[in-house]
Amino acid sequence: MILGIETSCDETAVAVVREGVDVRSNIVHSQVDLHAPYGGVVPEVAGRSHMDRILPLYRLALEEARISESDITAVACTNRPGLIGCLLVGLSVAKTIALVLDVPLIGVDHLQAHVHAAFMTRPALPLPLLSLVASGGHTNLYLVARPGHAQRLGRTRDDAAGEALDKAAAMLGLGYPGGPHLERVARAGNPDAYPFKRTMLGKDSLDFSFSGTKTALLYQLRGPGLEREMPELSSKEVADYAASYQEAVMDTLVRKLGRAVEQSSARSIAIGGGVACNQRLRDMLSGDPRLAELDAVFPPMSLCSDNAAMIAGLGYVRLSEGRVDDLALEAFAR
Repeated sequence: MILGIETSCDETAVAVVREGVDVRSNIVHSQVDLHAPYGGVVPEVAGRSHMDRILPLYRLALEEARISESDITAVACTNRPGLIGCLLVGLSVAKTIALVLDVPLIGVDHLQAHVHAAFMTRPALPLPLLSLVASGGHTNLYLVARPGHAQRLGRTRDDAAGEALDKAAAMLGLGYPGGPHLERVARAGNPDAYPFKRTMLGKDSLDFSFSGTKTALLYQLRGPGLEREMPELSSKEVADYAASYQEAVMDTLVRKLGRAVEQSSARSIAIGGGVACNQRLRDMLSGDPRLAELDAVFPPMSLCSDNAAMIAGLGYVRLSEGRVDDLALEAFAR
C-alpha cells in the first residue's frame, strides 16, 4: 500500500495505490483559479498553496482509500523535475510521514512516472514500449525495455508542446490555461486554413522544436517585424488559427513518434502528460498507419495530467527492486 505525493508544479496531489496498479484514491487539487489572473504559474503562490492543501488532501486520500496510517507500506514522492519550492513542500511532508511511520521513502522522477502510467493502465503491455510525454514543461520520447526503466530518445530543444499551445492561446486571447481553451475553440476551425510549418530538425532527429511554430503565429498576426498591432479577429478567424496551429503541433508529435517507431523495435506506444489529454492528438495517433500496427495505450485522463497515483505506481516498482532512499533525499529542479 503505497502513499504517493506529487507537488512538482501547480497541482497538489496525494494518492494511495495497492500493489502498484489498484488505485484506492487519487486526489488532485488544481491551482488554476489562483494563477489565472497572472496568465501562468507563479512559483511562490504555487508553493504556498501546496503548504495549505497537502495535509488535508493526505487525510482525504486515506479516508477515500479506507485505510489508516498503519496500513501504509512506503511513501513515494516526486523529487524531480519541477519548481524547486513546490518540490520541497511535498518532499518535506513525505519525509516526515516516512519518519513518523518508520516506512521506506522513495524518490520518483516525475517524467518517468508519466511513462509508467501506461503500465498502470495495461500491466501486460508488449515490450519495448515507445512513450511520448508531452506537457507544459516537457516534451520527451522514451523507450522502455522493462517497467520502471525508461531510456530517453529525444527531447524538446526549446518550448515544450504544452507551452507552445498555451502561448498561442494567449496570443489569440483565449485565456488560461491555454491548451484546453485552444482545443475547444479549434473544434470549430479549419486545420488547413493557415499552413504552419512542421519543424522536424534533422532527418533522423527525435528531438522536438516548437519555438518556430510559435513565432510563425506571432508573425502571421503582427507581421515579420511586429510592425502591426494585434488585429481584431472574428470568431471564425480565431477558430481557424487555433485549429491550424493545434494541427501543426500535434502533427509534429505524431510524425516524431512514427520516426521513432522506424528507428526502434517498439511493439507498443503510449502517451502521457497534460497534452496527452488532447483529443485531436489521440485521434491522429489512432489514424496513423505507421502506428496502427502497434499496441496503443491511452491512459485515462486522471493518469495523464499531473497526479500522485502514477508516483505511487512507480514507487511500487522501485520498492520491489529494493531501490529506496533515506532522509537525505534531495529535490532537483531539473
